[in-house]
Order: sequence, then C-alpha cells, then structure tokens
Amino acid sequence: MQHGCPVTDSRGQTVLHPTREQYVDVVKALADEGYGMCVDLVGVDYLLHPNRPVADGVTPERFEVVVNLLDIYNRRRIRLRVQVPEHDAVLPTLFDVHPGTEAMEREVFDMFGLSFDAHPDLTRILMPEDWDGHPLRKDYEVGAIPVQFKGAPS
Repeated sequence: MQHGCPVTDSRGQTVLHPTREQYVDVVKALADEGYGMCVDLVGVDYLLHPNRPVADGVTPERFEVVVNLLDIYNRRRIRLRVQVPEHDAVLPTLFDVHPGTEAMEREVFDMFGLSFDAHPDLTRILMPEDWDGHPLRKDYEVGAIPVQFKGAPS
C-alpha cells in the first residue's frame, strides 16, 4: 500500500490504484513528493474484458482512467489507474492540481463520455458539439454514419 492505495508494478513502473474518492488527494500528495508534471491522462473502455486481472483489493469497472505523472528532477515516473463505473462515470477534475489536464480531461469526456466534476470547461474538444455518442466506447456503432471524404471518387 502507498498513500492508502493498492500498488502493483508494470515493467518496472510503480502503479497506484486509488479509488475515485482517493484520486485527487493521492495526486496532490504525489505532487508534494515531486511528481509535478502530468504527462498523460487517458480513458480505457474494458467492456469486452470485464474479468480482466486487477490489483488485489480493486474491483474492476467498465471504464478506467490512467494518469502518468513525472518527477522531472529525480527522473521518476508513477502511474495511477482509477476504476470508473459505467452507471456513475464521473471523476473529480485534476485541473486545480495540474492545469495541463484541462484538454486531456475534455478528450476523455469527448471520446468516452466520462465526466470530470468541477472541470472549468467540460465541452467537446475533437468532435462537433452536436455529435451523438462517444467514438472510443466499445459499444459505439462504427459505420453508422456515412462519411463523404473530400476529393473521393463518387
């Protein structure tokens, strides 16, 4: 356990598994320890893998948010994997700790439909505002909307 979270190792990198309730506090504590840069924040949809192996003490959910943090002064990385249930797909925003996550959280919202509570501008970033659905969800109907490419033969 580290910061009250289960810990695993993935290819030599420490991986913490905080709950949604621990998420922001763990990121703040890690920032105080030198992990001052959020390198990436991505969503994952495990719809097709509900029984995947997870750390002891972690209940797998359909969605997961993966955060990679970097301590540039001590050349250390750490990863967080937060389970997000399909029926309540909301996490608190990391914007107050790492303002650079603003666009990353918007992308996860746009592509997966996960919300970030208290985000300053949770709007679509890649898809048009009137787009229906979230294209990276495993249950998104591929090919349901015909696309005409500019310059393509008729």
